[in-house]
Amino acid sequence: MEDRPLPRGRGALIQELLRKREEERTIGGRPDPQEQPTEAPKPRGRAALLKKIQEKKQKLVGAADSSVSAIEPSTSGTQATTSIASPAPSTTSKEIQEVTETLSQVSFQERETVFYKGETGKPLRASSNYIRLNIQKDGGVFEYEVQFNPDLDAKNRRVKLVSTVVREQLGGIPRVFDGGSVLYLPKKITDASQMFTATIPGPDGDQTLSCTFIYKKKKSHADRECLHLYNCLFKRIMYILLYTQMGRNYYDTHHGSLIPQHKLEVFPGFAVTVDELEDGLMLCLDTQHRVLRTQTAYDLFNELRAVDPRRFKEMANSSIIGSCILTKYNNKTYTVHDIAWDMNPMDTFPTRDGGSISFVQYYKNQYDITIKDTEQPLLINRKNVSQSGSKEKVEKIVCLIPELSNMTGLTDEMRSDFKVMKDVAQYTRITPNQRINALRTYLENIKKSPEAQKVLSDWGLAIAQNPIDLHARQLDNEIIYFGNNQVQTNNNADWNRAVGENKVTGPVDIFNWIVFFTDRDAKNAQMFAQTMMKLAPVMGCRINQPRPIKLPNDRTETYMTYCQENIDKNTQIVVFICPTMRTDRYSVIKKICCTQIPVASQVINSRTLGNPSKVRSIIQKIALQMNCKLGGTLWTVRFPFKGWMICGIDVYHGSKSEKTSVCGFVASMNETVSRWFSLAKFQDKELGDYLKETFIKALDRWKMENGSFPSKVVVIRDGVGDGQLDHCKRYEIEQLEGVLRDLELPVQICFIVVQKRINTRIFTQGREGYENPPPGTIIDYDISRKYLRDFFLVPQNVRQGTVNPTHYIVLHDTINLKPDHTQRLCYKLCHLYYNWPGTIRVPAPCQYAHKLAALVGQHIKKTPSAVLNDRLFYL
Repeated sequence: MEDRPLPRGRGALIQELLRKREEERTIGGRPDPQEQPTEAPKPRGRAALLKKIQEKKQKLVGAADSSVSAIEPSTSGTQATTSIASPAPSTTSKEIQEVTETLSQVSFQERETVFYKGETGKPLRASSNYIRLNIQKDGGVFEYEVQFNPDLDAKNRRVKLVSTVVREQLGGIPRVFDGGSVLYLPKKITDASQMFTATIPGPDGDQTLSCTFIYKKKKSHADRECLHLYNCLFKRIMYILLYTQMGRNYYDTHHGSLIPQHKLEVFPGFAVTVDELEDGLMLCLDTQHRVLRTQTAYDLFNELRAVDPRRFKEMANSSIIGSCILTKYNNKTYTVHDIAWDMNPMDTFPTRDGGSISFVQYYKNQYDITIKDTEQPLLINRKNVSQSGSKEKVEKIVCLIPELSNMTGLTDEMRSDFKVMKDVAQYTRITPNQRINALRTYLENIKKSPEAQKVLSDWGLAIAQNPIDLHARQLDNEIIYFGNNQVQTNNNADWNRAVGENKVTGPVDIFNWIVFFTDRDAKNAQMFAQTMMKLAPVMGCRINQPRPIKLPNDRTETYMTYCQENIDKNTQIVVFICPTMRTDRYSVIKKICCTQIPVASQVINSRTLGNPSKVRSIIQKIALQMNCKLGGTLWTVRFPFKGWMICGIDVYHGSKSEKTSVCGFVASMNETVSRWFSLAKFQDKELGDYLKETFIKALDRWKMENGSFPSKVVVIRDGVGDGQLDHCKRYEIEQLEGVLRDLELPVQICFIVVQKRINTRIFTQGREGYENPPPGTIIDYDISRKYLRDFFLVPQNVRQGTVNPTHYIVLHDTINLKPDHTQRLCYKLCHLYYNWPGTIRVPAPCQYAHKLAALVGQHIKKTPSAVLNDRLFYL
């Protein structure tokens, strides 16, 4: 036998840990007499289920023990031998079938419902955009296994046979068949199995085949397959009600609102989702809007050609490739993956009958549309589709005509245009009353549609006619602590005025700083410096006169040169007053100040300082931001614990061409949770790969600042969808726990996931109907998840439209925080974002991690200098 190589890396570490553990358990090479064998814990969950199945097996195959001899060691001589007898012929396929049938009847226990409900706060009458779905008595989804005789390989023939059987012998009841062996029916047709025979056409004429439907079980409403089925039913209902699917949502393309001055059209619609929640099966119906440009891809081609004929193709590729278009002749959306410059509508493509036809003739025959320009290039859409009789997917290419393809969405220029966004917001930013009215109109349309009612009744569903009522609570308003005062917040949850009247909690004196400006902004630079010095006493610090440096021009190279010549190690912060806002210039400035010459930096657009009536309040906000970038703090709230480290994690993703993403990790460094340690790491996946490294650095920094490691750690993770929760639990949380095990720290962790992109809306009932709930509103029952420790929080106040709640999921908690404590902690953390004197939608550490990851991913493109880690340099 060859010698095995010695373990290396992780293997060597594991071997060493096992060796040490064995030494600790023994005394002088003998077992510790004090160590008593412990009773094995009773199996739970999946283990209990497996044990139950095993016991069933043993009872049924116990008789087979006589035919299968046991393993008997022979001790004759010095060598032991083992003989295994072959099974006797009495073990028949009938017995195996009995075991299989019995195992199929073993009931799979559902997961226990998780109740994560708090008690503190003022009760509120609330409602939501969820509608209850009732399951009719004896209704539901029944699963059957389908066996074919003889066996059929072709999927289309399997589907044809099952469809024929259901239509001719089961009265044409609804069914869902996957083409393999699983069939879903809305009612129970047999308790065991039933054979059916039917005749279907085959390659050599009609053929009589048989299939057997074997009853498996009644599916729970919370089953994944059931929820998918219910979502498919409502997809069918949306088509019945003449809604068009665009992306994941459905829109009414027949009742759009035109905005002619901007060549835009807005379609109303809904996001529709069915889910099993704590209070039963619910339909979530959220009002959505789709902005469609009346401009076609052909119009855009003409505009770009007129702007720069030489760079036309380059500009067209960057403007159209990757965008979503709508073809109104069939109301379908496509993503443009390429532009075929060597093709035009006169080209032909093969037809199903083996012939060929030109695009011009096809659109004339199929849609009675005459294509005007026969020289225009074609747009290419690619998608992978399943092939009949094969599991492999093949690429399908769709060629589209630019003059028949409407552009969707807003361009970057439109988003930066205040007038455009204001006009669009009149249609898209709707009030709670408008949302409820749209929801009730939808329910009324279902009630009036016999076809939609039949879809629901066929599967034993009945939809309520009103949204559900909720049990909500409002948390008490927080007290904001400044350097010399404390302020009680109101129901608006903002303290903008108090910030300008009170000293900050951690002021930083600014003695050595530089202001860069061009000749046109000389007056603005002087006024900015004088106002900063006047505001210093109000903040509670000293600010000296800055060193003014006038730039000869606003070229990017000039900024680079002057930065390298004038910034030294004694410079605390540099301010750039730029004549215009250019992304390339901003990126260069941030890259220099965050990597090459690490120093805090502030970039100001000249236009920001152009309004004399508002300039003082604007400069005051800039001064507060600069204080944070130098390591200062502005305000805090009271936290009733000591030694806790609060962490925030978020990940930034660039364009599809950028393979890497940036993980932002932020951790608090003091008892008042007002100073932060920030790290950014490049990675290849959404879920953090480098959490171990960043977590270790944060723990070391906490120990350096406080003299010992934290007693407890709360990690708040942003950007994890429902499909990633299990992976996050096994991958990210395990990294954090692994660090604590390696360092042998008795630190407990609470890991909370924050979800912002949700369709849940919450309304309270006021004098004028439905209105937005006040800040601090908590929903932890009714619409919370059935198997998760989760809750919804409305932390901020909005003056227009409908407020968006935030969904919190406690994914892992060894601290064993009470629901009230977790909810209160998350609400407190929403008060600590120093860029806004009010509450924000997510906890401050998540927002800081988001800002850090976005700055590094969009502009710096490198890991920032470690000198800046203890400052909020990315605000």
